[in-house]
Amino acid sequence: MSIEHLVQMANDIAAFFAAEPDRASAVDAIATHLRRYWAPRMRRQIFAHLDAGGAGLSELAREAIAQLAASESAPPG
Repeated sequence: MSIEHLVQMANDIAAFFAAEPDRASAVDAIATHLRRYWAPRMRRQIFAHLDAGGAGLSELAREAIAQLAASESAPPG
């Protein structure tokens, strides 16, 4: 899948949850959505894109992707 499409999808998800009054809850909800519904390959692509600067990602999407990347790279337990 193209990175442009993944960026657009991540921004659309972030836009949906942007109405959440608590920013931390919105970030958690976006990260949860990406973890549940995006294939590992898609998540790896968006993590790499964020590491390369994250061009085109909204601030809310960036926060959620960074949070998810950190949780997926943390050692189990």
